[in-house]
Amino acid sequence: MSQPAPGPRNLITDVPGLQVGQAHDEAVRTGVTVILPDDRAVAACDVRGGGPGTRETDALAPENLVEAVDAIVLSGGSVYGLAAADGVVAWLGARGRGYGLVPRDGVPRSPVVPGAILYDLANGGDKGWGEDPPYRRLGREAVAAASSDFALGTAGGGYGAMAGTLKGGTGSASIIAADGIAVGALVLVNSFGSVVAPGGGFWAAPYEIGAEFGGRGTAGLAAAPDAWGLAKSDPKARMNTTIACVATDVALTPAQARRVAIMAQDGLARAIRPVHAPFDGDVVFALSTARRPLGAEADFTVARIGALAADVLARAVARGVYEAAGWPGATTWRAAFG
Repeated sequence: MSQPAPGPRNLITDVPGLQVGQAHDEAVRTGVTVILPDDRAVAACDVRGGGPGTRETDALAPENLVEAVDAIVLSGGSVYGLAAADGVVAWLGARGRGYGLVPRDGVPRSPVVPGAILYDLANGGDKGWGEDPPYRRLGREAVAAASSDFALGTAGGGYGAMAGTLKGGTGSASIIAADGIAVGALVLVNSFGSVVAPGGGFWAAPYEIGAEFGGRGTAGLAAAPDAWGLAKSDPKARMNTTIACVATDVALTPAQARRVAIMAQDGLARAIRPVHAPFDGDVVFALSTARRPLGAEADFTVARIGALAADVLARAVARGVYEAAGWPGATTWRAAFG
């Protein structure tokens, strides 16, 4: 049996049945990321931040009607960014995708597209959009661009993100377990807290595989009380939120997917210090593409998937900051420590 290792891309798209599309607007300094399953997929979410911005997350509760989604949208733009899902819904509906409540000619399907947003309105981009914010357009562009490969760092929904005082961005990672179970994560890192320790090493360093975010190891990792490193020091600077999606190819129920989302939140705690603050909007979605059976030891397998998802998400956070390119006034990790 082979050893656990990242998939061939080290992206969430190493989970069979998933594609990712991204679009950004350089002048506005914002963007959109869409996670697009090949078929409707079981989904759940867990909200830990004190200031979240979400769409259709209540519909994902295990006791409610919705058991599968057509896409997940992660966007910049704060409240304006929620409109990105409108563009994705329109694109999917025009192609006959969605939930068919009334399967009759002339009755459009209803794509189920939950989403979450981060705050990037004060990053210096041109936000003078009047009554025509770009997010519906960016949502359509992102879903239309869906593929197995996508860019990390200053790309997609993480284009305008900041991570503490460093440039944030879009991160992703994957793991293929020894028995073939695939788990992946995608994250937009726009955190109040710092992803790096004193000296520039990543808090997620114990979970790094190879040199996927620099290979600096764990030397110098020290978490002194009330010392947050490169977290934002201004208590009024509340432009924060880390939003993510984890995925597996194992068939899960909505309740099991919810447990995976809950466990995956620990990945944010391993990679960002502090996290889940009153003014963060941290949200983690979980997706199941159901390409392989859960098996007889269901609860144990769900626990394994959740633990793998937390580790993968921690790695994805560090990769998003490690790969970020900056703009004037935005310091990147590579410029500061590379």
